[in-house]
Amino acid sequence: MMNVKIHRICISFAALLAVGTLRGQQLDVKARIAGLERNETYMSLLREDALLQSREDSIVRVVDRLRVQLREDPEGRQMYSQEILALENRIFEIRNAKGQLVDRINTIEQEWVLANLDSGIGSTASAYGGAPEIPDSLKVRNLIYNPWFSEQLPAVDYAALRRSQDLELKAVDYANRYFVNYETLKQLAETYAAVPTEAEAQELYDRYNTLQGMNRVLADSLAGTWNYIFDNKNYAYGYLLDKLGQETVLSHEEEALSEAQRQLAALRGETASDAVADYFLRKRVLVDYERAVADVLSLDEAADSLRGVSEQLAAVDFRLPKITVAERYFLQYDSVIFTKSPKYSYQNPIPECTVYEHGTIYRILLGTFNTKRAVSTFRGAYPLSYLVNDEGKWCYYTGGFATREEADSVQVVLKKHGFIRPEVVVWNDGVYRNLAQEADAPVSYRVEISGTDDLSETVRTAIAEQAEGRELSRVGQQFFVIGTFDDLAVAERLAAALRQLDPALEIKVAETSE
Repeated sequence: MMNVKIHRICISFAALLAVGTLRGQQLDVKARIAGLERNETYMSLLREDALLQSREDSIVRVVDRLRVQLREDPEGRQMYSQEILALENRIFEIRNAKGQLVDRINTIEQEWVLANLDSGIGSTASAYGGAPEIPDSLKVRNLIYNPWFSEQLPAVDYAALRRSQDLELKAVDYANRYFVNYETLKQLAETYAAVPTEAEAQELYDRYNTLQGMNRVLADSLAGTWNYIFDNKNYAYGYLLDKLGQETVLSHEEEALSEAQRQLAALRGETASDAVADYFLRKRVLVDYERAVADVLSLDEAADSLRGVSEQLAAVDFRLPKITVAERYFLQYDSVIFTKSPKYSYQNPIPECTVYEHGTIYRILLGTFNTKRAVSTFRGAYPLSYLVNDEGKWCYYTGGFATREEADSVQVVLKKHGFIRPEVVVWNDGVYRNLAQEADAPVSYRVEISGTDDLSETVRTAIAEQAEGRELSRVGQQFFVIGTFDDLAVAERLAAALRQLDPALEIKVAETSE
């Protein structure tokens, strides 16, 4: 144990040492766009961004080493989990700060590009006319800076084309930030499954939901930006190729776009984000289209550059699987035993029954009394708990069970031990029901799904595997029913699993009287 502690201290010290060393450095950075070198605010932001990235990389390496220790040393699982949680909190803070910096950097770059579209500042000569000296991410798409486009396109359309080109950086930034957050979500999901306490789990679950929300916003922003880019570029190239009579190129582009749409339809709902998949599928088509335009105009440099972009895009794995995390409920389940010697006393009284805010738990109500009862009343049953109801009466319970079947089996045992009327009760998300009192009006449950014309194959497979032979029925154009279920907990677990698979579905558990 001492060696483990020493190792832990060394790792943490290494992380702190790395951060301290970086703080004293003056990182050497270069302007991403020529002409902005003299902008002190811009250069300062770049240096700060590089510093934060270095800090993040250092901490990520430490976390990776701790994860190895977590797998190799099960006895230190709790200690390593806490250490990883603390470091991931720091990574989360750094990435939030980097996101704010990137927004400010992009704003300065966009404003500079727009202000210098026609000034010729920072330009270099080429065989096809003046083209601005731009970062690598733009050099691969510098096709439209050729004067031929401004001459052939109406002024409004060319302005939209230039604006689309400027927004390419913004789209790339959205996609990159999405990928970074996605990697963090995977790490959070792994750590969430391992933490031993409810407090730690809740903190991680809240962060997970926050980051998922941030990625939904990024995906929406990417979709809006990308649609503007694609629509304007696609229109401009189509307009020009039509003027040149390039029917073959136009037909090929339409076929490629149709194929991309078919691939997207097949992937819809199967990846972490439809918007990200759409961006990369249509981006590949658009870059190939631009390369064809460059070939038609004999712009060899642009064609070579775009060919490189095609290769880079082909290497991007954008088919990210969904990350689903089912919320953990730390309910304490207990069976029932019978002891000869009392487990409770004046120093160790019967505790108050725990009512959980989330989740489902069944207990056995042993009796309801006008006053507090002695331990001997309950024939050695253990564990016991109590609640005082709204009428001021004392209700005594035993056990804690995950399913109705478990509670029913213990109810039989209690009757054999002399309890006259033990009753099965249940709390579902903090709401109490006495099932024995509902015996005269049997209640069953069904899972209702709405808001979709059809269910994905993934959802149907999950229903077949988890619904325990219960029927899936369509009862309306956008309404499906699974059931019935005698046990509310079983129905709730299926509903929760389906919500994780497809958050867009509207799913609820409904009560049905038989």
